[in-house]
Amino acid sequence: MSRVVYFDCASGASGDMMLGALVDLGLPLEALRAELAKLPLQGYALEARVVQRGGIRATKVDVVVPGRERRRHGHGHDHDHGGHDHGHGAGHSHRRLSDILGLIHGSGLDPGVKDRAAALFQRLAEAEAAVHGVGLEDVHFHEVGAVDSIVDVVGGVIGLAWLRAERFVCSPLNVGGGTVQTEHGRLPVPAPATARLLHGVPVYGSGEGERLTPTGALLLTGHAAGYGPLPPLRLEAVGYGAGTREVPDAPNVLRVIVGDEPARGEGDVVVVLEAELDDMVPQLYGPLMDRLLEAGALDAYYTPVQMKKGRPGTLVTALAPPERREAVEEALFSETTTLGVRRQEWQRSVLAREVVPVQTPYGTVGVKVGRRGGRVYNAQPEFEDCQRAASQGGVPLKEVWAAALAAYRGART
Repeated sequence: MSRVVYFDCASGASGDMMLGALVDLGLPLEALRAELAKLPLQGYALEARVVQRGGIRATKVDVVVPGRERRRHGHGHDHDHGGHDHGHGAGHSHRRLSDILGLIHGSGLDPGVKDRAAALFQRLAEAEAAVHGVGLEDVHFHEVGAVDSIVDVVGGVIGLAWLRAERFVCSPLNVGGGTVQTEHGRLPVPAPATARLLHGVPVYGSGEGERLTPTGALLLTGHAAGYGPLPPLRLEAVGYGAGTREVPDAPNVLRVIVGDEPARGEGDVVVVLEAELDDMVPQLYGPLMDRLLEAGALDAYYTPVQMKKGRPGTLVTALAPPERREAVEEALFSETTTLGVRRQEWQRSVLAREVVPVQTPYGTVGVKVGRRGGRVYNAQPEFEDCQRAASQGGVPLKEVWAAALAAYRGART
């Protein structure tokens, strides 16, 4: 089994909501404080309390900076945009990317945490530079450069590493709607830098105000390996991180679900995507197959079909993990002439697979073995290995194939 963390972002997300969900999952607050104390950053306190949001018990985490109240916008998320310095007053805290990277790399944090946190701030700076049309060295972070938001991002990286997950998956992201007040005036939701962080990510807008803040977008997109519905899991724990206020349309929480994903061979779910084509030139089908597999399809195949008006056609079928559905669907739309793609989810049982190397007179060949419950059901030599060995040895491919099977069976006796 593999450990999976799923981010349910029906009410959006922010950096402090992520910290709240992690503490709610059991991350000890004192342990988080101790790790953050390795940053050369002073003048703040980390506090946590239990609150109610839409009738749900959740944990609210705050980074308290004496004499500085965090700005709240929309439906109660912390607003933490960075941006190019346009001459705001001295009351604002400004930091350059190099300042933040210096804090991180000069800390005693775990090297993996340092690298990921630094990469996140680098990515945010690149987004801000692109939005404002300036170089990276000219980007000045306003509130994101302040103590509380650095703690949100670095603390989020620390907490997500604490979960020791093999994979992170995220729901489509609710960005909210309307406008939000920033250092640069009132901007549409999602604000420009947030929107750049979301390239290639499924999003939607529900509710008024900013539901997804830049730090929330940064942490989610910096960890998620896929987007879509909750995958099949043996559920272990659920944590709720609270936003600042109650909102009228839904509980203002980020839900983080932790569980074990069944190993291949115990059963899983695949999405079946299909499109029928009768107007595409044959030369395009070869590259289409390559593109589907590159997009994450587990398998793809073509079936001759009879279409309307007596036209011969081709049914294109692709099987994909749920989190790769959108990428495979995009490949079908971009690489074919179809105007629509059908999809459905299928349950399947698969054998656990392992490639076992065997020694033959023609060199080493891998044999793919399929097992379930300790029983071997299938064993087949890897075609590419056999083809390479046959070519190098100047012998028929079938001889290498037979030798590989014989070697595998001999090793089992």
